[in-house]
Amino acid sequence: MSYFEVLALFIGPPLIVLALLAWRDGRRKPVAAWGVLAERAYLAVLLHVAIAMAYTTPWDNYLVATGVWWYDPALVIGLTVGWVPIEEYTFFVVQTLMSGLLLLALMRYAFTRHAPLKPSARLRWIGAASAGAIWLAGVVLLLSGWAHGVYMGLILGWAMIPIVTQLAFGADILWSRRGLVAAGVTLPSVYLWIADAVAIQSGTWTIDPAQSTGILLAGVLPVEEALFFTVTNVLIVFGMVLMLAPESRSRTRDLLTRLRGRATQQVPVWANRSEEA
Repeated sequence: MSYFEVLALFIGPPLIVLALLAWRDGRRKPVAAWGVLAERAYLAVLLHVAIAMAYTTPWDNYLVATGVWWYDPALVIGLTVGWVPIEEYTFFVVQTLMSGLLLLALMRYAFTRHAPLKPSARLRWIGAASAGAIWLAGVVLLLSGWAHGVYMGLILGWAMIPIVTQLAFGADILWSRRGLVAAGVTLPSVYLWIADAVAIQSGTWTIDPAQSTGILLAGVLPVEEALFFTVTNVLIVFGMVLMLAPESRSRTRDLLTRLRGRATQQVPVWANRSEEA
């Protein structure tokens, strides 16, 4: 099965359905969940596509360049950017679109209400510290020299940095919408696990057994691949929820106000005197 056939078979149908649903909802429901304008919601999806491309491209090129995973040259069209086939970049885009549009559909139809936010700096620090500990474990795994831990370490070291930032900013906001977050992460992750297992069995791409743990889910799917699709959907869902939550906007304004206040306090005395003169 070629790479584009995998995309057409597994990503094409749900993405088309979600896109049509989003188009219909944009016409019938100009305001999405939480009082967010439909245009703003779709802009958030597109912004995450751009972020996914920018953040994942160098990391994924490194994986292919170092042989952590490889693709069958006979099953791609042969156009590459760096070490990665164009199909892989297409996957970055369509996965983000699928997961982002699915999240918006869940917001509109399944999770229209959520628990009132109870601001908690403690929860934010616990979330960020926990994610930071996982990131540190990934770094230790890489530095340990254990060849079979390379892929796992690279995933954790790459993914947990933005997740730490997301949790530090809004773990309490995410917790107040935990049902939406759980569904938004679980549904596309499990679906992509299945697609990935089929692609691996078809020889579309291969995970290097020398740089992975060898732990297989259902005897087929490397645990690292399951982790990869989970953390990428975590990044999308956390980012989308935080970007669209009204509480995030007020929190951002407060944060910017505090930062401006600190910057003003740090202006040298002589500068203020020169302005007065």
